[in-house]
Amino acid sequence: MIEIESIKESGGYLKRYSHDSEVCRCEMIFSVYLPPQAEQQPVPTLYWLSGLTCTDDNVRVKAGAQRYAAEQGVALLMPDTSPRGHDVPDEKGRYDLGKGAGFYVNATQSPWDKNYQMYDYVTRELPALVEAGLPLIPGRKSISGHSMGGHGALICALKNPQAYRSVSAFSPICHPALGNWGQTCFSAYLGDDQQSWQQYDAIALIEAGATVPEILVDQGTADEFLDEGQLLPETLVTACKAAGIPLQMRMQDGYDHSYHFIATFIGEHIAYHARALKK
Repeated sequence: MIEIESIKESGGYLKRYSHDSEVCRCEMIFSVYLPPQAEQQPVPTLYWLSGLTCTDDNVRVKAGAQRYAAEQGVALLMPDTSPRGHDVPDEKGRYDLGKGAGFYVNATQSPWDKNYQMYDYVTRELPALVEAGLPLIPGRKSISGHSMGGHGALICALKNPQAYRSVSAFSPICHPALGNWGQTCFSAYLGDDQQSWQQYDAIALIEAGATVPEILVDQGTADEFLDEGQLLPETLVTACKAAGIPLQMRMQDGYDHSYHFIATFIGEHIAYHARALKK
């Protein structure tokens, strides 16, 4: 890890690092907020997975999360949404495929399979790297995210129930196999066999028996992507009810898909995760 930025904020430090990723086969950049408590002892970690077009910069600038993380004594780990670099495949003119749209899967189709291994990066490589190099408590982590990152948080938690203490999401893409964003990326990264998509679809995972103790979701009622059929929160409600998974689906009146929405409720999400991380 090479530290490329360090800014004092809310008593702690917002840091940015670069490193050569073995799984993504390129340089990756991520941000970490270390609360003031980290100067005295290791702290638990909340992973934040961002949405389409984002980098780590979106959440650390727009969400206002560092203040709440400092209050709770929780580190925030904010990776990028996809591999980057001149040699990394991209789809020019598309925001929903290629760079910024890794969808947190391990691609199997050329040319994407060389670099687009974001599932392994988030669940395996990055935790090992930061827990070895920063004052974090090994294995004590939770996960959250927004939109495409909400999808990522759900599947990471469902596929690794022992790895994360809690999971939440803002406006998640709940059933990507049925939405245009998910279908576009899944067909490109994973191929036309839709059976292979099921391992990265939260609804399919729940229906196949995957489970977590509880899920917290905030969804704005004025979200422009609700009517487009991209997010499909009702499918998560149905799946969790059938599987007996406690779900807090909070429909927040008048809120849209933006970081204004996230900034309004991020403190409640961090407190929710802090309770699980400190047990």
